[in-house]
Amino acid sequence: MKKLSIIIPVFNEESTILGILNKIEDVDLGIKKEIIFVDDASTDGSAEILKSISSKYKVIFKIHNTGKGSAIRSGLEAVTGDYVIIQDADLEYDPNDYKKLLNVVNADHEVVYGSRNLEKNLRINNKYYWGGRLITFFTNLLYGSSLTDVNTCYKLFSTDLLRSLELEQDRFSFCEESTAKVLKKNKTIIEVPIQYYPRHFSEGKKIRAKDGLIAIYTLLKYRIL
Repeated sequence: MKKLSIIIPVFNEESTILGILNKIEDVDLGIKKEIIFVDDASTDGSAEILKSISSKYKVIFKIHNTGKGSAIRSGLEAVTGDYVIIQDADLEYDPNDYKKLLNVVNADHEVVYGSRNLEKNLRINNKYYWGGRLITFFTNLLYGSSLTDVNTCYKLFSTDLLRSLELEQDRFSFCEESTAKVLKKNKTIIEVPIQYYPRHFSEGKKIRAKDGLIAIYTLLKYRIL
């Protein structure tokens, strides 16, 4: 691998954008890092911050808010790296964990997920935690997998494979769609333990109960198709 592309969807994250950027820059991976921000029509000061750094980093500005999955697709168009990882613009995930994923990815294992459930992590909202475990159980039931964390942000793909999935989902169901399509291609998803620092909904967490219902529908949809 010569270059890792990091897609960062952004929606109203003005308080954490520069913090997560600094953390990514501080990580020495031994390869080039391509950082791609996609502002999903933020209404706070996120766009202004991104404009101020757009001469150094790739920044895509969407006119309308269309969701995380849509932002990832837009970012994917600009990717030039061999592999792609998804990074949220908040501080729930630690870029130092990139190394754990990169250590196991290879030509035979093109997909690696960073699981929050392989080691003990802080849990703020039990409904959110158990909702994620239920969706993961449902994924394993439908696709014969043995995953522990489908909804993790840290998903590392070979660029060619991710593009071949022809992604469609606009919102958080990117997680279920990408997982389902990878598994239907008979690709093995490797999981490694990562650290997780969850934030409260009052701090800007955006996923809601309806997204869980959409996730289940998405898993069923791609099982049938």
